[in-house]
Amino acid sequence: MSYLISMNGKLNPGSVTWVDLNALQVPGVGNPFPSASPTPRTAAAAASSAALRQEAQLAEGRGMERWRGKAALVTGASAGIGAAVATRLAARGLRVLGLGRRLHKLQEVEKLAREQGGELHVLECDLTKEEDILRAFQWASDNFGGIDVLINNAGLFYETLLSDGATDEWRQMLEVNVLALKVCTREFLRGLQRRSTQPGHIVHINSVGGHWVPSLPGAAAYAASKHAVTALTEGLRRELVKTGRAGIKVSAISPGLVKTEILDRGNLHSAASDTVFASHAHMLPEDIADAVEYVLSVPERVQIHDIILRPAGEEGF
Repeated sequence: MSYLISMNGKLNPGSVTWVDLNALQVPGVGNPFPSASPTPRTAAAAASSAALRQEAQLAEGRGMERWRGKAALVTGASAGIGAAVATRLAARGLRVLGLGRRLHKLQEVEKLAREQGGELHVLECDLTKEEDILRAFQWASDNFGGIDVLINNAGLFYETLLSDGATDEWRQMLEVNVLALKVCTREFLRGLQRRSTQPGHIVHINSVGGHWVPSLPGAAAYAASKHAVTALTEGLRRELVKTGRAGIKVSAISPGLVKTEILDRGNLHSAASDTVFASHAHMLPEDIADAVEYVLSVPERVQIHDIILRPAGEEGF
């Protein structure tokens, strides 16, 4: 540590000199400025400080530490947002069950989570089949003792006109985006009730399409399914409060364009997905995982109802 010292009280050329107080030694005295040499922060002190912060967060009912060792179920975990959320929760110490239809992709996500030190289990599951959903929740009950955090992430998008669209595409969007979400939510709440457990948290991955209809002509049917999620989020919040289960939170995260496989897996007619992402501002799955972590981290007295995320620089989509 060095200080500028004036020899005559004036900052004139030739009147000042730099003195390194750390190296200053006075005969018979030593260094008269011991405070100039700050004591390095030891690893033990840093660990103690971190532990105190965690204790404070736990006392206030906030932070991810309170979910450590708890169990989470993530739908649509084989890629994109679901994979990012599943691996993030596993990295934060939750035991995670990831569901999806593509087992080989799920296994890749499972391997990644385990390499990062997390606990992630996967099950092949077709959310359009109620028996598959029930089997998944039974697995969670048998192996985890139940689920504490539910991430309803799975979703389908088809670019389909209302005037001549395919009924099967409409049906699939409603089955995955709405009906499966409701069945998963019901089974999650039943599990908490059997265990007499509060708190718990449900996070619906909604969409900006749940708040307004995108300009793409063939997006109205998809937007309708996401508007349903908006209604279900508020409807469940009120139901939980009125039935004395306000300790169970329900939140929605509504992102704009995110670079995932949803446009490839759907029936996009107007443009190739690569062209869409190249010409439109977009987010990444990890950005949505950040939002999920934030929603789960706020104090117990706070409920995040909905977060709308839009890419910086977005002109409209």
